[in-house]
Amino acid sequence: MSDIQPRNNVHAFDARGVARRLRHAAIFGALQSLDAGETMRFVNDHDPLPLLAQLRQAFGEALGIDYVRREPGEIVIDFQVRG
Repeated sequence: MSDIQPRNNVHAFDARGVARRLRHAAIFGALQSLDAGETMRFVNDHDPLPLLAQLRQAFGEALGIDYVRREPGEIVIDFQVRG
């Protein structure tokens, strides 16, 4: 992940270090704590498609979802809170 350029107002969230049963609650809580214009850079070992569907339903257009890296074993997604 060292070749991924950092952005301003980006907060790292490595889901690989969070117990599976707590991940979704932790992710939702982290996103709800961000202010408009801030980004959470999410790292995971698999593509979290069910989570993305839940986030789209909960946040709608208020949350930008942009893949930074999408490779087997390494998924990096920027979640940006829109104003």
